[in-house]
Amino acid sequence: MLDPTPAHPNDAAYARSTPARLTRKQLDHFRDLLLKRRAEILGDVQAMESGALRGSGSGDANHAPMHMADAGTDTFDQEFALQLAATERELIMEIDRSLEKIRDGTYGICEVTDKPISLPRLEAKPWAKVCIEVARERDRFHRFRH
Repeated sequence: MLDPTPAHPNDAAYARSTPARLTRKQLDHFRDLLLKRRAEILGDVQAMESGALRGSGSGDANHAPMHMADAGTDTFDQEFALQLAATERELIMEIDRSLEKIRDGTYGICEVTDKPISLPRLEAKPWAKVCIEVARERDRFHRFRH
């Protein structure tokens, strides 16, 4: 049975039972990576959304009628850009969750195994929620199902 009282962070038993934590320098490095990536994505999303919502056919200076195929292409392009922006917004939310984990001391810990996520994985994908082993297993499962 699990003890409902959490161990104190200074207890030796607590130190042995918890995964290795990242150093302050490493956490600062990953926070900087996350904030930089977040700013880049936010700028991209804003550009995509404003471009998609502005549209190319609505402000035609010569007032020539638009061909139906061109209108269909414009609609497809607009929907594609808005869907891409939505996907990028989801990534921003993942980055925000990672920044929250840095604040609460759980960054770099696999959400499935409670083991540390490797530094190379965090360098490649600083918003990673799971270790590479879990990610690979999920990938195999999805490939098997499809």
